[in-house]
Amino acid sequence: MPDWLYSDTVKDHFTRPRNVLLDDEASFPADARGQTGNIKCGDQMLMLLRIKDDVITDVRWKTYGCASAIASTSMLSEIIKGVNIRDAYNIRPEDLVEKLGGLPDYKIHCSVLGDKALRAAIDDYLEKTGRAGMLTEAATEICHCLGITDKDIETAFHSGARTWEQLQQATKIGTVCGGCKGKALELLHEFAHIYGM
Repeated sequence: MPDWLYSDTVKDHFTRPRNVLLDDEASFPADARGQTGNIKCGDQMLMLLRIKDDVITDVRWKTYGCASAIASTSMLSEIIKGVNIRDAYNIRPEDLVEKLGGLPDYKIHCSVLGDKALRAAIDDYLEKTGRAGMLTEAATEICHCLGITDKDIETAFHSGARTWEQLQQATKIGTVCGGCKGKALELLHEFAHIYGM
């Protein structure tokens, strides 16, 4: 059998995932629900939260995804228990990858499903409690020459940009030094994986 590409922590969370929703949603009455991904791409994530006084007290999740998606969401579900929703909202995929002891580069995009579902669930909770828009996801600058962020690239993706050329037309990214091309293309791939467009 070939060497396993994952750390022992990834293997543990994949083979013994924590806080998985084993039954239907009704079996876990939740205060918040978040769903992301696209079943056409093979990955979809549902996250249910119980929240008291803006602190996550319990979580259940279910996914159609690979070992990386399962392990990273299992880890995330452990990290967020007892955490204030403001702090949980800012957990990044990189934080999960580090806690897992790394993931193969081509599997990093799988770790974003959990954090996006988490933010969707927290947004759902805030909307239900009359505080919609209270928290916003921090933007990461991708093109330092022009100040273009991952949020700008995500917006361009939703507007139809699927190739580097289309992204450049929409945002002017990479027209100065071009050093951002690799990261921008990774994000386009990630968004295609998440949204299935």
